Amino acid sequence: MQRNFLGKTFTILFLISSMLGFSQHHDTHGEATHSEEQTSETSPKQQRKNEVKEYVQHHLLDSHDFNIFSYTGEDGHQHHVGFPLPVILWDNGLKIFSSSKFHHGEEVAEVNGDYYKLYHGKIYKTNATGTINYDEDHHPVNVKPLDFSITKSVFMIILTSILLFLLFTSLAKSYAKNGGIAKGAGRFFEPIVLYIRDEIAIPNIGEKKYKKYMPYLLTIFFFIWFLNLFGLTPFGINVTGNIAITVALAILTFLLTNFTGTKDYWKHIFDPLGNSMPWIAKIPLYIILIPIEVLGIFIKPFSLLIRLYANMQAGHIVLGSLIGLIYIFQNWVGGPLSFGLAFAISMIEILVALLQAYIFTMLSALYFGFAAEDHSHAEEHEGEVQHL
Repeated sequence: MQRNFLGKTFTILFLISSMLGFSQHHDTHGEATHSEEQTSETSPKQQRKNEVKEYVQHHLLDSHDFNIFSYTGEDGHQHHVGFPLPVILWDNGLKIFSSSKFHHGEEVAEVNGDYYKLYHGKIYKTNATGTINYDEDHHPVNVKPLDFSITKSVFMIILTSILLFLLFTSLAKSYAKNGGIAKGAGRFFEPIVLYIRDEIAIPNIGEKKYKKYMPYLLTIFFFIWFLNLFGLTPFGINVTGNIAITVALAILTFLLTNFTGTKDYWKHIFDPLGNSMPWIAKIPLYIILIPIEVLGIFIKPFSLLIRLYANMQAGHIVLGSLIGLIYIFQNWVGGPLSFGLAFAISMIEILVALLQAYIFTMLSALYFGFAAEDHSHAEEHEGEVQHL
């Protein structure tokens, strides 16, 4: 139990380190300036549509502060409720300061004589007045320091990792104290752990080799599931809807699959026909088959990252848009109808949050099974197929 737990902890820490400096920020210059181009001729309903669109887009993006919600005060200014996060830059040395210096992108941060501006989710080096220079395509050309900041996504990754650490430490202690019987919250999570072992790991990997993959499978399942559930809260959390996060998760599966692959796994890739025919007859076929097999090595993790990213991103967009319809319609028909649809989609998203964690874990176990397969397991599998 301790070895499994240490393995899960190492995987989580490796995942966190891979996220630092790899957090995604979108450059939506044209979209962000849309509100500035609005004129007094724009109808109130159109203005509300634009505001809803901007809020949905803002919800999907990563940020350098944790903004829980915002409101417009009596003075007409927008007030943000949340807390700042540490900004970590490398610009001729390490620069660490609080994101509160940016004041949500409205001010220039001065650090040891250097000036930085938060512009459309990215940090640029600038002057005291915050000047941003553009190229002919109206893209910023200011120097961008290396950004290793603890963004909102990284903060949630760390928080989820701590939660998993405490959860499974408690579960391990309850096993030790009560003779292998879980107590407290462990009673809820123990059947899930056993299900992953008995219904996902063993059938796909085999009883001989499944144990070395269990720490990763348990970590990836609960990690994705918890982050998906956090994403359903109204705090603007969209970690698994960030393509950078899903890429990192898929890379972990890719590395484990190929670095633990047996000689039979690699032989199947570079000699898929085996001894079924002479080499001379196989050469023309291998010109086609081997590139396809090699391409499949990269298609598998790509399908993992796209499936998780697209499903979670689409869910957030649909849910945010439905909630926004309440503010667009502002009547007794559209409001309740939008609320009802949003509530129904929220219930579905709870199921999707679990389903996406299950699918990612199941496919990872399936890929591990391909990598760990040997001749004896393959022959046994072929015998079962022939029997059926």
